Amino acid sequence: MVIIFGTKGYLYQLAILTLVCGRCGNPAAHTLRKRVTKFTLFFVPLVPISTKYQTQCTFCGAEQKVDAEQAERLQAQAAGGQAGQYNGQSQQQPYQS
Repeated sequence: MVIIFGTKGYLYQLAILTLVCGRCGNPAAHTLRKRVTKFTLFFVPLVPISTKYQTQCTFCGAEQKVDAEQAERLQAQAAGGQAGQYNGQSQQQPYQS
């Protein structure tokens, strides 16, 4: 009997925000993305193994990892909610490679 298993990645775009890029310094649109890796058995995705969030500058392409709490705040900010204060940095992100 042969058992086929593996992983598959899924990428979800959660929001588009206007932020000042920490790398190029331009106020540009940033996409907030969620990457989920799931365990598959016989090509059927079963269990999420990992979930990661990141933003990407649409001007220069710089990417930055963010944690789940920051991603929730940024998503609420994009929806126009009151939670728009991103740790006192509502318009700036530091760049990390």
